[in-house]
Amino acid sequence: MWWIYALVEALFAALTAIFAKIGLRDINSDLATAIRTVVILVIAWGVAFFRGEVHGMKLISKEGLVFLILSGIATGLSWLFYFKALQLGRVSQVAPVDKLSLALVIILSVAFLGEPLTWKMLLGALLIIGGTVVLIL
Repeated sequence: MWWIYALVEALFAALTAIFAKIGLRDINSDLATAIRTVVILVIAWGVAFFRGEVHGMKLISKEGLVFLILSGIATGLSWLFYFKALQLGRVSQVAPVDKLSLALVIILSVAFLGEPLTWKMLLGALLIIGGTVVLIL
């Protein structure tokens, strides 16, 4: 089932890029990111409340909370740079370069999480990196 969620996520990620590029026409990228963040905040907390999952906050360890906060910081910085790139560049180039994160995740998951690196994963990462270089040049 994970891959169905991943495919739906990919569709929404594509729509995010298109909608953001259109929305950035008359606004500063930082303000646009702030607006987007408020919308995401409302949706995420709405889902958590609706599903009754906010009670699980008591179960979060200090370490888990620290890493969730770090993830939030990384997400915020990612969005700020992504929106600035979208404002300055073409969405057909920025969005694929953004996906270089896929290759970086593979490398970082092996280095920091000890996940196995298969030849397929390595080949996929190298193809992504190669494609990113082609798009940049």
